[in-house]
Amino acid sequence: MESPAWLLPALALVAFLYASVGHAGASGYIAVLALVGMPAASIKPLALLLNLLVAAQGSWQFWRAGHLRWGVFWPVLLAGLPAAFLGGWLNLPPGGFQRLVALVLLASALRFLLEPRDPPALVAPKPLALAGWGAGLGLLAGLTGTGGGVFLTPLLLFQRWASTRQAAAVSSLFILGNSLSGLTGLLVARRGALALAVSPVGVAAMVAVVLAAGALGSRLGSCHWPVAWIRRVLALVLVLAAAKLLAPG
Repeated sequence: MESPAWLLPALALVAFLYASVGHAGASGYIAVLALVGMPAASIKPLALLLNLLVAAQGSWQFWRAGHLRWGVFWPVLLAGLPAAFLGGWLNLPPGGFQRLVALVLLASALRFLLEPRDPPALVAPKPLALAGWGAGLGLLAGLTGTGGGVFLTPLLLFQRWASTRQAAAVSSLFILGNSLSGLTGLLVARRGALALAVSPVGVAAMVAVVLAAGALGSRLGSCHWPVAWIRRVLALVLVLAAAKLLAPG
């Protein structure tokens, strides 16, 4: 398919903004790719691939900045991997896929609106609760072609289990593992054929721009920038994208 001139800048903007808050941009990539008319069968694997690469460098940036609490959150991370594989292996009808994508975007918008600051005090999460939530969010991540961070970050903050940057670090690693697991499940389900409606050169260009933009965003988010204003801007963008996907015709 022929890509419009604004596709790469839009993907770069998504990667930059999401990476600055510890995410990899899957829900934003899905919105952009859907708006250019890419088939649903190609959107899911391409979003997972871009997500995987941005999450890898984001995880490293937030870990290097000292925000990752692996000793506390390992149950949610490990439980999400097999569930994301299952979600990636399952195949959804196109209509249901569109609606799920819209819900992912709306959940992202709500997160950025309701979580502008750190919780005033933190509480210690129970490993069993973390494992249960990790499995459920991992399944949802695989089904929707995202890394699951749009669901995990608000959970951690609403439960007061982590500060904003700690939640970003955990979500970044969660996204990395779930994206890899979900993409593997998708490959198994499709017998190794992803059928991307983009040329290899086009895929390489997308990878290059999201990696560069994501690296800058995660560096600023993990060490320098506050995230409240970025969340509010993203909320508006994602609501508009969800409305487009839900519109008839």
